Amino acid sequence: MSSQSVQLIIQDRYVVMDNGILQVTLSKPDGIVTKIQYNGIDNLLEVLDEEVNRGYWDLVWSEAGSVGTTGTFDVIKGTKFKVRVENEDQVEISFTRKWNPSQKGELVPLKIDKRFIMLRNSSGFYSYAIYEHLKEWPPFNLPQTRIVFRLRKEKFHYMAIADNRQRYMPLPDDRSPERSQALAYPEAVLLVDPIEPEFKGEVDDKYEYSCENQNLHVHGWVCMDPPVGFWQITPSDEFRSGGPFKQNLTSHVGPFCLAMFLSAHYSGEDLVLKLKPDEPWKKVFGPVFIYLNSASDATDPSPLWDDAKKQMMTEVQSWPYKFPASKDYPPSDQRGNVKGRIQILDRYVSKDRIPGNGAYVGLAPPGDAGSWQRDCKGYQFWTRADEKGYYSIQNIREGDYNLYAWCPGFIGDYRYDATISITAGGDIDVDDIVYEPPRDGPTLWEIGIPDRSAAEFYIPDPNPMYINKLYVNHPDRFRQYGLWERYQELYPDEDLIYSIGTSDYTKDWFFAQVPRKKDDDTYQGTTWQIKFQLKHFSESDTLKLRIALATANIAELQIQINDSKADPPLFTTGVIGKDNTIARHGIHGLYWLYNIDIPGTLLVEGANTLFLTQTMSTSPLAPFHGLMYDYIRLEGPSSSSSSTT
Repeated sequence: MSSQSVQLIIQDRYVVMDNGILQVTLSKPDGIVTKIQYNGIDNLLEVLDEEVNRGYWDLVWSEAGSVGTTGTFDVIKGTKFKVRVENEDQVEISFTRKWNPSQKGELVPLKIDKRFIMLRNSSGFYSYAIYEHLKEWPPFNLPQTRIVFRLRKEKFHYMAIADNRQRYMPLPDDRSPERSQALAYPEAVLLVDPIEPEFKGEVDDKYEYSCENQNLHVHGWVCMDPPVGFWQITPSDEFRSGGPFKQNLTSHVGPFCLAMFLSAHYSGEDLVLKLKPDEPWKKVFGPVFIYLNSASDATDPSPLWDDAKKQMMTEVQSWPYKFPASKDYPPSDQRGNVKGRIQILDRYVSKDRIPGNGAYVGLAPPGDAGSWQRDCKGYQFWTRADEKGYYSIQNIREGDYNLYAWCPGFIGDYRYDATISITAGGDIDVDDIVYEPPRDGPTLWEIGIPDRSAAEFYIPDPNPMYINKLYVNHPDRFRQYGLWERYQELYPDEDLIYSIGTSDYTKDWFFAQVPRKKDDDTYQGTTWQIKFQLKHFSESDTLKLRIALATANIAELQIQINDSKADPPLFTTGVIGKDNTIARHGIHGLYWLYNIDIPGTLLVEGANTLFLTQTMSTSPLAPFHGLMYDYIRLEGPSSSSSSTT
């Protein structure tokens, strides 16, 4: 480590931060990272690309009232440069861009302040930004914002996201039309003539490397000559949208390294930030840490990955940082804490309260139960309860929140009735909270595990033509391309039939209900059947069907009992979801829970059949229309002895 003080060199068109370990050059006043010098490498960023495409903040925005998740792409360029901190131990510089009415329709109506920080003896640099929308400015939509770094393709070939998700990667040239074959959507290509023959026949698709926020704290790339790692470390999820289960992009062929703050991936338009007329808004994204490391072994990338994980833990333990200069980023003494215990009361599981072991407990902006998964304007603070249900959430920004929770093994969402008001230095003990999950009667039968994921169901082997070798014999086997097409092969003539008592959901319940392709290359909806027996049954009974969906994409689920042609159906969701999880190998998107009464007059003693029809199948995206189930349960009436055989 260097003991050199941090130097700031201001030139006409560039500004350089230098602490003796690395040097970072940014364009002035744009605030684009054009060069990173480290360990004898003159520039870690792609020198063959234009400077504006090397290291930058960007966003996608659209006019208020627009629909969908697309819009105008904007690499954020500052118009004013300012030094915020300059001393021997720290440099913080600022690149701002402020909207004015003459730019209406041309630029997003935001004031954006991009900050970059370098500390003494630190092998990296930090970046964060403050986005602000004034009340009098026009409303707009913001589908996405992030930081992007594009590294040198001749140097960075090894990518790491997790202990079991790392590999040597194809080159960006391999994705060119001359060397690849386009697949069902632009992000996915089949490598037919890659520069390195080892990748021939593989699919490259950036969505195969997505990760849930709760696990997305360090990822990046390794150069082996010389051995250097480039890592993006996100020490806190507080500024990310959608909660701990929300999935985001990480790193992918380019080589690209991303810090995603807001995106509609795996959620659709529900997670597009939409500001209303006369709505002020401000949010701080970051800081994130760009960490560089080196090693002596030029044959093994694992020491660099292991060191990056250690550094990630150091950054997490240092959060909130003490050094950012913006008054909009509160240090620890301006934040508060919440603790308590969560218990579960489900009288058909236990007469006693059950400790909320592993429950997700979080603070998010006020709303209905479960609204946190669609929140994209505010801050969220989450933790997991211990085996006894105790939890502690530290360093929460000041403001009003609701306390939310959900517990794996139980359906539904909990919301604490009272608003939680966090003040600087405040410690709130919520004491015991009790979540009573939806329940009317005893379980007659169930399919799956209530954990908001379809991972426990049958996930087929990929088509041998479309394989990513990383995910062969991998726990995340769902991340292979084209698995939706295997349904047609497994069920060429008739749809899935599941028999309670004999079928096994890990083998007999396909992970996604998708349309069937017909001989004329059109698609048709599919109807799955659940066959079950009832005994000791009365027509005066009413049963309750609970259906939890792990995701939906332009889908409509219709439910009938014992008559697949019943019109109208007993229940329909209507057209729901734009998660696109099926195409993006995500195994879950937004969570949906439906509670449906089944009148006894529709049932018979003995053999019954529940029909689940996914009707949507006609748009150009028909192969990806569909849904994934999380969990299905049929409950008997509480006052009856109805049971199954």
